[in-house]
Amino acid sequence: MAEDPLKPFETLDPELLDLVRETNKFALAEGALPRKIKFLIAMALDSAHGTVEGTRALADQAMKAGATQEEVVETIRVAQYISGVGSVYTAAHAFKELF
Repeated sequence: MAEDPLKPFETLDPELLDLVRETNKFALAEGALPRKIKFLIAMALDSAHGTVEGTRALADQAMKAGATQEEVVETIRVAQYISGVGSVYTAAHAFKELF
């Protein structure tokens, strides 16, 4: 697994890092929406923002939470509809190592 991208904050600002990690747990906890759906939403947002590594990591987490490859790819259709073709290019780069 890749190194934690937030690792520098362990020394730079551990309080901020704790807040980010707690927010992550809160936002992605099982609830009315299953975790796989939450990861798919987050992946769509990252692809819309052009974040290749985040898109890849979230697609992987979604699949580990039970999402299928088809669900991951179909989620990018929604991102493209809302945010444009850039999200498809981001996802294509992110998916090279996953599929």
